[in-house]
Amino acid sequence: MLLPGLVSNVSHVPASHAATSCVAAAHVALWSVAVVFKRPSGLDAWLVSAALLVATGVSGVRWIRVAQREHYGHDACGRFAMRWWLSTPVNAALVVIALAGLVLSARYAYAGVGVAVVVGVGPVGLTLRGRTSPLRWTRRAKTLAAVWVCLQCIVFVVGIGIDDLVALSAAGALLVPVLVDVADTVVAPVERWASSKYVATASGRLRRVRPFVVAITGSYGKTSTKNHVVDLVGASKSVVASPASFNNRAGLARTVNESLSEGSEVLVAEMGTYAPGEIAELCGWCPPDVAVITQIGPVHLERFGSEDRIVEAKAEIARSAPVVVLNTDNPRLRALGEQLALRGGSQRVIRCSTSETAADVCVVREDGSSEVTLWLNAEIVGTAGPVSPGVQESNVACAVAVALEVGLTGETILERIGGLREVPNRLVSVTSESGVTVIDDTFNSNPAGARAAVGVLSRTTSTGRRVVVTPGMVEMGKRQFQENKEFAVEAARVATDLVVVGRTNRRALLAGAGSLRPVSVPTREEAVRWVKSTLVSGDAVLYENDLPDHYP
Repeated sequence: MLLPGLVSNVSHVPASHAATSCVAAAHVALWSVAVVFKRPSGLDAWLVSAALLVATGVSGVRWIRVAQREHYGHDACGRFAMRWWLSTPVNAALVVIALAGLVLSARYAYAGVGVAVVVGVGPVGLTLRGRTSPLRWTRRAKTLAAVWVCLQCIVFVVGIGIDDLVALSAAGALLVPVLVDVADTVVAPVERWASSKYVATASGRLRRVRPFVVAITGSYGKTSTKNHVVDLVGASKSVVASPASFNNRAGLARTVNESLSEGSEVLVAEMGTYAPGEIAELCGWCPPDVAVITQIGPVHLERFGSEDRIVEAKAEIARSAPVVVLNTDNPRLRALGEQLALRGGSQRVIRCSTSETAADVCVVREDGSSEVTLWLNAEIVGTAGPVSPGVQESNVACAVAVALEVGLTGETILERIGGLREVPNRLVSVTSESGVTVIDDTFNSNPAGARAAVGVLSRTTSTGRRVVVTPGMVEMGKRQFQENKEFAVEAARVATDLVVVGRTNRRALLAGAGSLRPVSVPTREEAVRWVKSTLVSGDAVLYENDLPDHYP
C-alpha cells in the first residue's frame, strides 16, 4: 500500500528531502549487508562495474539536459528525478529493482547489472535525446558535464580504495541526478565569474550610449508588455529590446553588447528572477529610468514559497527607479504602490488599471468587444481598435504609461494601440483548413491567463464541440493541485471535452473535469492527432500551456 500512496502524492513530496532520504536508506542497507557478506571482486566485479559506468554515462546525458532545461537550478535534477521515478507504477517498480540490486551487489556482483539496466533505460518516458528540447552542448553544459564526470570518478575511485567497486559503482549510478545538482552548485560561481567581463562591458556601453532604460518584470505579462512598448514607441524612437528569453544577467548583458549602439534611444529590458537579489543585481549595472511590474501571481512558487516573497523579489526593480509603473488591479501591487508613495522623495508611481478610470492610466475593453477605451488621469482620450483578444488590457496600460514617459502624447498612443501585434502563442486565434477554430495559448502558464483563455473560447462562434487541450500549470508548489483543479472546473463551464497531456497534473485536472469528456494522452503530438481526427468544421479547440518533455 505504501508505493501507490507515494505515486499518488508525488506532487506533494519535497523532492530534495525525499531523494536524500532514499539515498541514505540505500547506503545504510548497503553497508549492513557488506559487514556480513564478502564483497565481490575479480573479473566479474570489473565487468559489472564497466556496465554500470556505461549506464552512468547515459544517465548523465539525460539529467544534464534536464538541468539545462531548468536553467541550471541547483536542485532541479533531484526534484525531477523524484517526479519521474514515482510518476508511474512501472518507474516505481524499477526503483525497487534498482535499490534491491544496490543492496545485493555488496555480495553478488551481477546484481549490479540490474542497477545498470534500470539507470540506463529509466525513468521510462524521459528520453535521452529529447522530443521537444534536445540537449545543446553549450559551454556551460560542457563545464557542468566535466565537473559531474569528476564527481562520478571520485565515487568510482573510492569504490576501488575500499574494495567495494560494484556497490559503489551502483550507488554512483543511482546518484547521477544528485551529483549533477552538486556539480551545478560548484559550476555556478565559476559561471558567474566568467560572465563578469561581459557584464562590465555592457555596463560601460550603457554609460557611453545613455539610452532611456525601461525595465520590466512581473510573474507574467513581461514579454507582452515589452512588445507593446516597442510597438507604441518604435515609430518615434530608436528602440532596442531584449529577446524573449534574454532576461537574466548573461542574456541582458548579451543584448546590450550585441544590439545597443550609438543612436539607440530606448532600451527595453525584460528582467526575470528565480531568487531574491537577482533583479537588484541587474538594476545595479543597468539602472532603469522607468521600472514596470506587470503582475504578481503563483508562478515559481516552488522556488519562492509564497506570493509575498515574489513581490519582495520583483519590487527590487523599484528601489532606485525615478518612475515606477504598477498594475494596481493586483492587490499586492496596489499595496506596493502605497508603500512607495509613503517613502516620499522624487520617485513617481504610475498606477495602471483595466477598470478604475480614475487611475493614472486605464485601458478598458467591454466583454467581447474588439475595441478598447483609453483613459489618462481620469479623462477619456478615446477608443481604439480593433485589438486582438490576445492583447491583454493590463499589459497595454503598462505599455501606455511607459510611452508617455518616453515623450509620446495620449493622442499618438491611441492611434497606435490598434496596431499592437499579437504575441506569438498567446491567445492567437486562427481557423484551420478543416474549419476548426484553433486558439493557441501554449506560452501561457498562469491561472489568470488560463481563465482569460477559457473566456476567449466561450466567445468563439463555434456551433459544435469545444475542446481544451492542456498539461496544466506547474511550479506552483502546494497550490498546484488546487489551481489546476479550479482551471478544469472553469473549463467545464464552457468546453465539452478535456484532453489532458502528460501525467504531471492529470489527477488534478480530472478531479475538476466534472461533465467534461476526458481524454488522456502522453504527449502534445498525440493530442494534436486526436484533435485533427476528431474535430470537424464548426468545432473549436484551445491549446492551453505546453510543457517540454522533461516533465512527466
